[in-house]
Amino acid sequence: MLTACKANYHKANLYGDFTPSELKDLNKIVKFFKDETCGTADFEKCFRQINYDSLISKGMTLSSKIDFEKQKKLYRDISSSTFDAIWMFCESFYHPTQTKAEDLCLSTNRKYLNYLKAYGRDNPKIADYSKRLEGSGDFNHFDFDYREILAEKEYFDLADFNMQLVLAIHYLSLNDQSKRNADLRIQKYPNEK
Repeated sequence: MLTACKANYHKANLYGDFTPSELKDLNKIVKFFKDETCGTADFEKCFRQINYDSLISKGMTLSSKIDFEKQKKLYRDISSSTFDAIWMFCESFYHPTQTKAEDLCLSTNRKYLNYLKAYGRDNPKIADYSKRLEGSGDFNHFDFDYREILAEKEYFDLADFNMQLVLAIHYLSLNDQSKRNADLRIQKYPNEK
């Protein structure tokens, strides 16, 4: 499978940033994302045809289509070096109870961030994204607007493996952040009914 995707790698060249084992894991991550969002349909065509407004009207997002239990299994199926190159767990406090819990955050080992910066030298949208990630250390729903992805095809080439990887990691991160501690996010203040 790895050799089939090799031709799609962007000039940022994943081989320079990740080990062969990590490359296999990155392929698993992309495949998982594509399977969860589009099933067996052609990813580029499917992604462009998702009725985003319909999802929003139902209170959903693209990441909400991803089964979180399957996503946690994906984490177990990739090596710790791959996981640690992308993500880490950080401690969060949930108000009003001051409950502490672990949330998924951008890894501080910078491997994935450095990859984004290299990719961003040829893609200003990815350059902006990497700056926002570096500044906040967190993934945000506002980093990629779905309509922007559809409208600006020159920056969002959905057939390119690198773009698929960036979108996969972004949307998997958002899915994790919205589902991992969902019960803590909806807690009410003590005086609320």
